[in-house]
Amino acid sequence: MNQNDRSVLRRLAGEYFLLSQQDRFLENRKLHRAVNDLKPIRPVVLIDELPWTEMDIHNEMSLQCQDPFLQSVEWNLRATLYKARYLPADMIIPPYASVHKVVHFSGIGIHVDERTLAIQGRDTIQSHEYHDQLATEADLEKIHAEVVTYDETETLRRYHLLGEAVGDILPVRLKGWEYVSMGTWDKIAMYRGVSNLLMDLAERPDFMHKTVRKLHDVSWDTQKQIEKLGLLDNDPSCLHCTPILASDLPGPGFDGEPVKFRNVWGRAVAQIFASVSGAMHEEFDINYIKEPMSQCGLVYYGCCEPLDRKMDIVEKIPNLRKISITPWADVNVAAEAIGRKYVLSAKPNPASVAVDRLDPAAVRKELGVILDACKRNHCSCDIVLKDISTCNGRPGNIFEWAKIAMEMVRNY
Repeated sequence: MNQNDRSVLRRLAGEYFLLSQQDRFLENRKLHRAVNDLKPIRPVVLIDELPWTEMDIHNEMSLQCQDPFLQSVEWNLRATLYKARYLPADMIIPPYASVHKVVHFSGIGIHVDERTLAIQGRDTIQSHEYHDQLATEADLEKIHAEVVTYDETETLRRYHLLGEAVGDILPVRLKGWEYVSMGTWDKIAMYRGVSNLLMDLAERPDFMHKTVRKLHDVSWDTQKQIEKLGLLDNDPSCLHCTPILASDLPGPGFDGEPVKFRNVWGRAVAQIFASVSGAMHEEFDINYIKEPMSQCGLVYYGCCEPLDRKMDIVEKIPNLRKISITPWADVNVAAEAIGRKYVLSAKPNPASVAVDRLDPAAVRKELGVILDACKRNHCSCDIVLKDISTCNGRPGNIFEWAKIAMEMVRNY
């Protein structure tokens, strides 16, 4: 092993381990679990999907490791330390370094054809122009099931490599899939483009049913292969930027591996359906995801699509526990429908931090509406600032947002 890589990782691992043992991060686990148990102590605040290119004003994220795998570990350690230093909110820190199981996917016969804009460093939020790959019946025939293969040899190589580097300082743990993910319509949007998809929902509904059925079945088959290969994980830390800990999971009778669908969360989403009616939303998405979600222990539904006026169809999802409430939804309407039955996962508008100077009054007003709605309707609530494509080069905007949010939930 490159001795510089080893030295860099050992220093970071030591800082990380000491941080993970601090009472504040251990206590946050109780907050996360209480929210998802529908017995909240107070709302939980998390911040994720940061514009890292703009955040590193003190050069704290500059990577020094040479080995590609160890460099990815270095990044995760540095990112966690950075967040804990400047915008911890209610984050939790797993007391180990993760080695994610190496898995290969053979592909499904088609791929995303796109043009992207504004790719910067490690930032993940980009602008996409998608080119239609599924315009005809013949295009659908190209789609086939994929083969999932677990690369145990490479996984164990990485595991032992990292263990030799930092194992005496920070435990090293193999990690698998923490939840089941079904986002067929997000994939269709990328294969087809938004306008083509929406036009065909109205003009070619039978064709779109064939499209979603084929891609849904392929995606569900992939998830079943993941379960069969023993790749699910029952020590989760995050559910797409939201709290994931819950007393219901891994569930009664669980005595160790292998982890099954019933021991983990299910996650489903249809963001493009922000533009369709409730009836169409149910027909083309809810009816399809009922089967896979019925096999999961708990379910989190939604992302950026407004669901405040569609609660009647969302509630038909089996094992539903958490619902995403986007900035484009009316949180008052959503909270009234959610009540004590589910977790209201609120997403404040990230545009609030994309300014020359943060407006604290505006932040307090937006968060106040969310908190008032949840208190009035006795909702269990998490608040997640995410999808932050820019902070206008002023990371202090996000730091200040975090301080305001934490002050408000602690006074809840």
